Amino acid sequence: MKRLEIVANQSVQEEVVTTLEAAVPGLTYTLIPVAHGRGGDDWRWGTAVWPEENFLLFTYQDDGVVDQLKATLVDLKAKFPREGMKWWSVRADE
Repeated sequence: MKRLEIVANQSVQEEVVTTLEAAVPGLTYTLIPVAHGRGGDDWRWGTAVWPEENFLLFTYQDDGVVDQLKATLVDLKAKFPREGMKWWSVRADE
């Protein structure tokens, strides 16, 4: 089992969620709708100076499902290359 974490600009949140749900029917996840921080060269603070914000989505799934979700994310990132979409997975020991 793995934990998959996804961070991206809020502007693509709906597209990411609906695409992942379509890829894996019945997908369970936790969505944190506002996440502040700094990526490689952009800040997301939700302020007048740095107005954009990110969201965070994570899910615990079997390895094969995580691989399927990652493939879906590769396609989404190609569609939205400037939205700072990042993801990673880690083994989730039970």
